[in-house]
Amino acid sequence: MFVFALAVVFKLCSIQFIQGDQYRDLADKSATKNVVIPANRGNVYSANGNLLATSIPKYDIRIDALTPSNARFEKYLKPLSDSLSKYTGKPSSYYQKGIRKARANKNRYYLLVRDIGYSDYLRVRDFPMLNLGAFKGGLIVEQTTKREHPMGAIAQRSIGYERFDEDGNATRAGIDGAFGAKYLRGDDGERLKQKIGKGQWKPVYDSNQKEPKDGYDVFTTIDVNIQDIVHHSLLGQLEHYEAEHGCAIIMDVKTGEVKAISNLAKTKDGHYYEKRNYAVWESHEPGSTFKVMALMVALEDKVIDTSTVVDTKKGVKRFYGRNIYDSHHGGYGEISAARALEVSSNIGLATLIDEHYSKQPKKFINRIKSWNLHEPLGVSIMGEGKPDIPEPGDKKWSKNALPSMAYGYNLSLTPLQTLTFYNAIANGGEMVKPRFIKAVKEFDKNIETFDKEVINQKICSNKTLNEIQEILKNVVVRGTGKKLYSKNFSMAGKTGTAQTEYWMKDWKENKRYISSFAGYFPAENPKYSCIVVIHKPSIKKGYYGADVTGPVFKRIAQKIYTETPLVDEVNVIDFKNSIVDNDFETYYDVAQTYKTIMPNVVGMPAMDALALLENMGLKVKMDGAGVVKNQSVNKGIKVKRNQVVVLDI
Repeated sequence: MFVFALAVVFKLCSIQFIQGDQYRDLADKSATKNVVIPANRGNVYSANGNLLATSIPKYDIRIDALTPSNARFEKYLKPLSDSLSKYTGKPSSYYQKGIRKARANKNRYYLLVRDIGYSDYLRVRDFPMLNLGAFKGGLIVEQTTKREHPMGAIAQRSIGYERFDEDGNATRAGIDGAFGAKYLRGDDGERLKQKIGKGQWKPVYDSNQKEPKDGYDVFTTIDVNIQDIVHHSLLGQLEHYEAEHGCAIIMDVKTGEVKAISNLAKTKDGHYYEKRNYAVWESHEPGSTFKVMALMVALEDKVIDTSTVVDTKKGVKRFYGRNIYDSHHGGYGEISAARALEVSSNIGLATLIDEHYSKQPKKFINRIKSWNLHEPLGVSIMGEGKPDIPEPGDKKWSKNALPSMAYGYNLSLTPLQTLTFYNAIANGGEMVKPRFIKAVKEFDKNIETFDKEVINQKICSNKTLNEIQEILKNVVVRGTGKKLYSKNFSMAGKTGTAQTEYWMKDWKENKRYISSFAGYFPAENPKYSCIVVIHKPSIKKGYYGADVTGPVFKRIAQKIYTETPLVDEVNVIDFKNSIVDNDFETYYDVAQTYKTIMPNVVGMPAMDALALLENMGLKVKMDGAGVVKNQSVNKGIKVKRNQVVVLDI
């Protein structure tokens, strides 16, 4: 027994002094841990300061049922239960029974209320027993943050989010996702928690070990008024045409600021929501909106001019063993190059490009590349689609590649990439990069500002630019977009109608189209550029760009100018008029001199005389406007209040 006792003492000493640090560290790790407290994510604002996305703190209030002494527990249990009953509407007995059971079962993590806001949190933590704090009353507070979008579904995908799955993989959509890591996320804090059994942990202290630092705020270029107009204009047309999905973008012509962006797709139950950012992500064959680029290549290379005559036959022409058709039955015959674009003749553009570039297709492709159309724009939002501009030597290149590209097939662009080119036409040839944010701020302090970025200083000569601008105006006046023409409001742009999924076996039985319209407004001195793209509208109701997307463009353009306030600077001209100055001096002198004595108002402007006499308390009768010729009460006569005076004008 003595030897055994010595062995026990030796082991105890060994554990205490030799291995003590190791076991203490192990105990601390298993009993306590630092838990990350996410920082409040920065807010996302519109250009006019409206809140687009914000982090709202939410709280769970629990109680450690073993912490209060018996005396405190019995004293405050009923008052606490009564307070909780008033707050939630549940009976007081429900809480008394639940908290007693938690104490009996040694539950140190009993939930009282879940997912409440800050004001409710302050109210609940002031309830009896909880107001004693963590060490005396057993109060446990769990804080989380939730991302809210005050505008609801409007632009939700473009505003975006940053989410992490269980494995830590991030999904970053829209503006929130693009600027989350660098600006919005902030610096997380830490809080020490103690294990209390059954996989549950409670805070050791009432305060954090490391306080979280909130993220910066991001101010976007989005205008909520324009965004609302774009969203509802697009939504209405998608619903009418029962389309699969669509998008619309508004861009400031001079700065490239994206003022509105809407992406809507149909659900199984027929409703529309922001499923994907089609405007930025979806690369597809643009169809007739690309004819503008094709014609500009030929004009800039001076192989044609706008008056060059092209024979469009009777609406059908064969190119390298394949027929190309025009939508107009019977064709257009011989027309000018400018007219070919106005009426959107596939044959006209294919003929012009094939005749002048079939032997040197690389020249055509190089001009397209000089406009940066073969490269992504590099916008801040993640997931931008890649353009596809094939060239000789590629697998998809053939003799038919060039005439197909002339009218928008055999290549692909995203809606935002197409709009960027049209925006360059609108602003005099300068291609600017689309921009989604203006500044990053911490309260009123600018952390970083974002200015205009130029992609291409000048896409073409002024001659080509002027010619294409005139044609785009005529598209709306007398071309494929003539249904959109308005005498009161000028617009310029190009309609587009492209077949999609035509390579699938069922296309003839179930035809699918992409309708689009790209342009700018007003046609003179443009302020905004716009593109509308709608995929797979019901062909029973219509599928041409002029019918499906053109009206959306027109509705957006007109509503922006009738419902969105515009601010113009007015130069104040310092101009003096001696007659007006003399009249004012006369009126002022008379008004200061006469208070109860009738003044001489003959020769004064009628409105000055009226104001003067009414300020004296007299009732004035006069007929007409001009200069006073006679007065019924002579000068110098003492007058009474409410006395009638007749003035002859």
